[in-house]
Amino acid sequence: MSVLLEHNIIEWEAAMAVRSGNENHASTSRSASEVELQAEAQRLRTRLKPVVDQHNLYLEDVEVKVAGSHRTVHVVVDLPEESTGSVGFDVISAISTDLSTAMDSLEDDDRPYNLEVSSPGVSRPLTEPRHWRRNVGRMVEVKPVTGDVILGRLQEVSDTGIRLIPQLPVKKGMKPKQGEPLALEFSKIRKGTVQVEFAHLEDEHHDDSDGADPEISGAVHHA
Repeated sequence: MSVLLEHNIIEWEAAMAVRSGNENHASTSRSASEVELQAEAQRLRTRLKPVVDQHNLYLEDVEVKVAGSHRTVHVVVDLPEESTGSVGFDVISAISTDLSTAMDSLEDDDRPYNLEVSSPGVSRPLTEPRHWRRNVGRMVEVKPVTGDVILGRLQEVSDTGIRLIPQLPVKKGMKPKQGEPLALEFSKIRKGTVQVEFAHLEDEHHDDSDGADPEISGAVHHA
């Protein structure tokens, strides 16, 4: 009886060891794949940035995703931080063609890909000083590291933080009230997002000749 029990324990330990080894191997493979994709994205950033600069735009991000043999390169471009408005669809279309040409000219990479180009849109989290500067004058929601969420009009942005006019909570149907200007350091901010306002959306549509919504404007190229 004891021999049989000992034999079962040994088999169980062996099975667990194999399972653990398989899980470790899968985890290592995922990590290696993620590192490879990040390295490829960085290489493409270096190659594509001059093209974006030629269009007087800012290269916000390059992301590479792979599903089987299918590879998608997602490029996000934005206006310079001193500019107002959003990237119009006509601009997205023009730069997509040039970015596709630049990628086709890569001598060390002939794999097929789908190129997606878009602008960030108002739903983008505000994670860098330039993101905040691009949205001066807008209503923003700020989640501090500690304390309650703050809703207010972004007034100015420095290298170390922001200054906003808080919107005080009022009863439904009452006119919004503003509080005293409030300064917050970036180190004290956990998350920031722009709040959509109809008036600002209308302004953006006037800024773009084609009326493209900055949230969804984009172009896809296949190669």
